[in-house]
Amino acid sequence: MPSEFANCPLPTANVSEATAPGRLDVMGGIADYSGSLVLQMPLREATTVRAFFSENPELRVFSADVGETFTLPLTDFQADSYEQVRKTVLARPGGDWAGYVVGCLAVLVREKALPVRGIGFWVKSDVPLGKGVSSSAALEVATLRALCQLYAIDLPGTELPRLAQRAENLVVGSPCGLMDQLASCFGKRGHLLPILCQPDELRPPLPLPDGLHFVGLDSGIRHAVSGASYGQVRAGAFMGYTLMARLEGVSPDALADARRTGDWSGLPYGGFLCNIPPSLFEERYAPYLPERLTGAAFRYQFGNTIDPVAPVSDDATYAVRACTRHPVYENFRVSAFAAGLESLDLARLPTDAAYRRRTLGLLGELMHQAHASYSACGLGNAYTDDLVRRVRRDGFASEVYGAKITGGGSGGTVCVLAYGDEGTATARRILHEYAAAHGKTGLKFFE
Repeated sequence: MPSEFANCPLPTANVSEATAPGRLDVMGGIADYSGSLVLQMPLREATTVRAFFSENPELRVFSADVGETFTLPLTDFQADSYEQVRKTVLARPGGDWAGYVVGCLAVLVREKALPVRGIGFWVKSDVPLGKGVSSSAALEVATLRALCQLYAIDLPGTELPRLAQRAENLVVGSPCGLMDQLASCFGKRGHLLPILCQPDELRPPLPLPDGLHFVGLDSGIRHAVSGASYGQVRAGAFMGYTLMARLEGVSPDALADARRTGDWSGLPYGGFLCNIPPSLFEERYAPYLPERLTGAAFRYQFGNTIDPVAPVSDDATYAVRACTRHPVYENFRVSAFAAGLESLDLARLPTDAAYRRRTLGLLGELMHQAHASYSACGLGNAYTDDLVRRVRRDGFASEVYGAKITGGGSGGTVCVLAYGDEGTATARRILHEYAAAHGKTGLKFFE
């Protein structure tokens, strides 16, 4: 057992241990909070958390990756208020990374009425931070798994990832959807996990045909789901939904009740933009949505959206039409992508180059469209754009068929559809050439 804790070494017994993987967002990305179907793939890289009860009246979190220990006396741990936990943790050195662990304990203490005890945590992760491969969800899922072992409790169904999302939303303060936590919890290697995010319908994993690969190219640009642009795009989408709901005759009181209770079932399309067919969106709603709208103007006329996680700021200007259009079309793209994968002729795929280029090329085009839609929302990035252009340049002749930015956008990782050894070799070469062109070192290749 490691013993890196200062004045609090890990005991040799009664230590719970759990792991959870990062994930590669193949299709779906930020449309999860609008109810989209998403396709996620677990990575080899994973996070390990060990936890044990301690006689010391404090919480101690040691990160083997940064070599730091975060300490919080139990007298300062007020789990009855998520806001107070967030303020207390962030005010201490190391609170920015330890908040994910302490937040998971806080939701268990509050939601499951667990007794507060001194606990030590040891954390080691192979999932790199800021790469858009869900390092936060891997840490949350591993922490909750370790705590469930420690307290001998069971979280059935999708309760564990839902509590993990709650910790990130309410303690860390990041307005993430549920996709990452579900993927980290239920993903299966060699498969894509389809999730209908309304909010957490898991569908049978899709096995990847032999030779078909989804790989991730690290842009070297740090991604942050808590960044203002992600929150603005999310808020913009819900602003658009509010305008559409009012067009359908929904009263301000009904929208306020939906926000307060979290029950969207009585709203048009169940409260989810992704339930709107693209053709209907263009015919009925798109002409009604402003291209840009200030938060102050929206709040003056409509108050709040139904989303309590990403607030509308009076000082910001939102690309309402593009942010609303993205999840509508993304759900259609993901559904078409999944159908295309399932309909592949597996016997022809390795032997018929024309068939392979035609069918995989269609899937790749859906990825390119998703990437372009990210940029229209404001979540593009010049570096990830460069990686996507290089994939498109080398193209079918080099067995790479499509690429898109992943997760929350604004940097991070680009997902590439490649076929066979030649395709993965091309993707590695593209990453090497990109790194040389931009003077970047230590870039990750995810598979």
